[in-house]
Amino acid sequence: MQNTKNLIGELISEAIAVTIIIFIGCSAAAMLLMYDPSPYQNAYWGVAISWGLSVTFAIYVTGSISGTHANPAVTLALALFRNFSWKKVPAYIIAQVFGGICGAVLVYCMYYSVIDHYNVVHHLTRPLGGGAGVFVTSPGLTVTPIHAFFNEILLTAFLVFSIFAITDEYNTIAPQANSGALIIGFVVAAIGASAGYLEGWAINPARDLGPRIFIYLAGWGPSAFPGLPSYWWGPIFGPLLGGVMGGGAYQLFIKPFLSRTS
Repeated sequence: MQNTKNLIGELISEAIAVTIIIFIGCSAAAMLLMYDPSPYQNAYWGVAISWGLSVTFAIYVTGSISGTHANPAVTLALALFRNFSWKKVPAYIIAQVFGGICGAVLVYCMYYSVIDHYNVVHHLTRPLGGGAGVFVTSPGLTVTPIHAFFNEILLTAFLVFSIFAITDEYNTIAPQANSGALIIGFVVAAIGASAGYLEGWAINPARDLGPRIFIYLAGWGPSAFPGLPSYWWGPIFGPLLGGVMGGGAYQLFIKPFLSRTS
């Protein structure tokens, strides 16, 4: 009974964590895309740091309950390399995607009128993708879906590699205790600031899939699935592969050389 109660708490925690991330991050995306002139037109770092701090806030709120994976790629890597229970993996991922849906609902409640106005002004509709960029990622200028997919592998590998380093108890140079949450947020922000224009730096399947499910149901239809272009699969499978690669790289190239003595 206690184990069941603990698992329920962990799943609620994971859903809330992703809700927080999407609520803050996609709201920043709305500020970037829906307003002319954009408040971030010459300050994209503002968008990147918003996403990064959303991760920091999520960790501070839920870290003591579930560890704040908040990302299926992180959950998978932890199961492979850090003894996280495989039995919990499917439930964690479902909770994370559900959190993505909930976060998208909250953003929509705040910005639906702004999105509709934007579409009218620009002669767009939801099925044609008007406003979809508030919620989901897609390849940027000159970036094909295949290129974006491999970018997501690389960027997520860097993310998980960094998370493993920051949270390794034997890495004495890593930030200690609660400051780790802030540094992980800065990692997310740095990835966005350096590569966000490529395809929106999903680096998290739940970050894209949850909102994508919501906008599909909210009238975006084909601009959600299969997406414009047909890219729905990229932000799901790219980060999953990247997380495994990043975690594996840390375990292979860094972990064996850390001192185990206190």
